[in-house]
Amino acid sequence: MTFGDQGTPYEPYDPWAAERERVRKARRARSAAAAAVGVLLVAAAGAGMVLYSGGDGKGGGAVAKTSASPRAAAAPSVSAALPSDAPSSLPSLLARPVIRPEQAFPSKSVRLKDGSRYERVDLATTTECARGMSQQLAAVVQQGKGCLRLTAALFTDADRRSQITVTVVSFRRAEDSGMVFGMAVMDPLTYQVVSLDPPPQAGLPTVPPGSAGVFRRLMTVRSVVFANGQWGDGSETGEAALTKETDGLLKRVNDTVVAYEEGKDGNL
Repeated sequence: MTFGDQGTPYEPYDPWAAERERVRKARRARSAAAAAVGVLLVAAAGAGMVLYSGGDGKGGGAVAKTSASPRAAAAPSVSAALPSDAPSSLPSLLARPVIRPEQAFPSKSVRLKDGSRYERVDLATTTECARGMSQQLAAVVQQGKGCLRLTAALFTDADRRSQITVTVVSFRRAEDSGMVFGMAVMDPLTYQVVSLDPPPQAGLPTVPPGSAGVFRRLMTVRSVVFANGQWGDGSETGEAALTKETDGLLKRVNDTVVAYEEGKDGNL
């Protein structure tokens, strides 16, 4: 699905609005420490994952679970700057147009190197990036020079059990992609993008609010690629399998974005 900036009519089904409301009700309010984010902005950063295991008080598990809270944590004031050894080619890379939906997600059917297959059941894009992210992450973005485009795609596996949203958020400045990436690593539940609910025609269930999930991210020169994975029935088992699927799709899309930003051909 696309929005007005793509020249197509606005449709009644709005995945951003529906899911933001669901996330708002299910999100765990947490205090985020204010800190300056030092980042390396010239190559894809490693995937980080800070995870919470659903109320048992233990951290570091493979699945995160949110709990309802009426409060929303205020975004800290953050800043980022290019490292002194940033490559001389960076200005020319940033001069390229940001990746478009059909370039980031060109195929409805995806086969990864391990042989696993996935179907893309929804696609949404907007230049109003705050529509596709939490209020706290949107507040961080506003401290920079702005997000140029947010595109999200919803995938399901061959068994139609998993629901994995991969989101590409592209910025005007490399510094801002690093700032957003740093905050998402520090607190992935607060500084998160919206997971798409399946559209009615997909024939998939809506994941129950508060269900466990895997939250991952990678950074390119001017974009942050997020992947949120959940089982469609809200199951809390099969963590390893869900993490593998989420990581596989994240890497595939990230490689496509990196290739595009470097002026190479990259196809998902």
